[in-house]
Amino acid sequence: MKKLPKISEAEWRVMKVFWQESPLTANKVIERLSDQADWNPKTIRTLINRLVQKRALLYDKEGRSYLYYPVVEESACAHEESRSFLRRVYGGALTPMLAAFLEKENLSSEEIEELKQMLDKRRAKP
Repeated sequence: MKKLPKISEAEWRVMKVFWQESPLTANKVIERLSDQADWNPKTIRTLINRLVQKRALLYDKEGRSYLYYPVVEESACAHEESRSFLRRVYGGALTPMLAAFLEKENLSSEEIEELKQMLDKRRAKP
């Protein structure tokens, strides 16, 4: 499996734009993020360049424009972030994390039922 790049919180916000739609120019990303973040356009360009260096984004040159697109899947990055959090905070143990979450969160009956169904489905897998 290809090693996934470590993506910072700010870079994650940029990647979300590309995961929603791509390819995009840097100007389109700046336009989309201008509503969400109080970032200078130069900051966004720097984040895009970092993501290219990390091999999370690639680009095609069309005339004078660069069209950027993601080469890592959002689901794979989210899974890796979850595993990293689990290792850092809970020593890799899932049960204490789930116990802490369930103890502190107010879950609706529907959410509890959904969790039960997920666990039952998981138990049924060989």
